[in-house]
Amino acid sequence: MKNRTRPEWLDEKEYPFKDHYFSTPYGDMHYVDEGAGDPIVFVPGNPSWSFESREMIKALSGQYRCIAVDHIGFGLSDKPSDFSYLPQDQARNLEALLESLNLEQITIVVGDWGGPIGLSYAIRHPEKIKSIAITNTWLWSVKNDLYYVAYSAIVGGPIGRWLIRTQNFFAKNVVYAAFGDKSKLTPHIHKHYIEQFPNPEDRKGNWVFPAQVAGASDWLESLWNQRQVLNDKVAVIAWGGKDIAFREKELQTWIKAFPQARVMRFPNSGHFIPEENPTELAEAIRNI
Repeated sequence: MKNRTRPEWLDEKEYPFKDHYFSTPYGDMHYVDEGAGDPIVFVPGNPSWSFESREMIKALSGQYRCIAVDHIGFGLSDKPSDFSYLPQDQARNLEALLESLNLEQITIVVGDWGGPIGLSYAIRHPEKIKSIAITNTWLWSVKNDLYYVAYSAIVGGPIGRWLIRTQNFFAKNVVYAAFGDKSKLTPHIHKHYIEQFPNPEDRKGNWVFPAQVAGASDWLESLWNQRQVLNDKVAVIAWGGKDIAFREKELQTWIKAFPQARVMRFPNSGHFIPEENPTELAEAIRNI
């Protein structure tokens, strides 16, 4: 394991957690592991990392073991140029990490690409999952949905790749657009999403993920076809009504699939519920 110093841009008052690293074939995967008790695992998406869940970790680590991961290519994890960054491979990394920790009675909290990646683990290891909290995400093929096909082609195609590589477009512009309440994304908080990608070569994960929204359709459909193993697991669906990525249509798909889940609507929030509504979501998890 290499010696590491924290980047200067990281505010340790906002993020007062000890660093942990797990070795993968592609590089070291950073994660937070705070508190004791039944585990809560936070799985973020693009371009997020464990920083997104900091307020929930602070709220819950007094009575739970809170584990929050940074996918390879994000946060404080390594950003190798030769990794595929495909969601299936990120899911394998997550599975290897969680299996190494020997967890039981897991509550898993997912959003964005963390939905397919985290729920892939839950589907493969349902006996280890106590409950699931879903925020704005999906788990099915969208290859016939023009909204997502166009997004994948533009943001994951040559134009989006150029903007992401040269302008850090995803972390700067897409993150800002995805917040429902822009006042909650202060410049200081936003910096923690932007500065994780200091160089163009660090941003490969940013443009691979958008291309895979449509590109990973077969994998996504295979997960969706196994969703019945989660029927007694999905406890909370917390949804931001101003999300530009996942809409009422996707929320209704989740509700139809898991009608027993408690649905929490946040009409003025956007894509990142752990950022915009951490107190409400933490309380819901306590009450599962």
